[in-house]
Amino acid sequence: MKLNIMAKKLQINAGFTEAAEKKLTQKLSKFFEDEAEAKITLSEQRDQIALELTVRAGSMIYRAEHTATDKNDALDAAIDKIIRKIRKNKTRLGKRIREGALAEPFADVVEEQSDYQVIRRKTFRLHPMTVEEAILQMNLLGHSFFLFLNGETGNMNVVYCRDDGNYAVLEPTTD
Repeated sequence: MKLNIMAKKLQINAGFTEAAEKKLTQKLSKFFEDEAEAKITLSEQRDQIALELTVRAGSMIYRAEHTATDKNDALDAAIDKIIRKIRKNKTRLGKRIREGALAEPFADVVEEQSDYQVIRRKTFRLHPMTVEEAILQMNLLGHSFFLFLNGETGNMNVVYCRDDGNYAVLEPTTD
């Protein structure tokens, strides 16, 4: 597994990098192939360490965040969250995890200012998927909506979680 660690206003020693690589390999290697990429982002927030762990394998993205006083504790908790998400969706993910391989880099994030105060712009690659796969990906990311390329229709769709806990799909039309 390839590892990229980024810190904002923090110093990271080589010991943490080695320990993080070892933990990720030990705990996640049974789920992911060697082509998977992990990105750890650390930042300090009010005397606590906020850690975001993103693992990309194939077209699937797994993300977890945790805040703790120690970066090692935050890393352990984030890894455990990803494992829980995988186990929760085990039957749906089983085939995708083992056969997928990462082909594209992490999404580029560009900060931008304008009259409408766009504070962040994200780019990402669209992969054709079914509505069920899009809902699964949205839940794995912890988002309330997800934009995807519908493999059945070839159109861009948005799936979102409704207040009642059900899901809805937005499908564009030219009528």
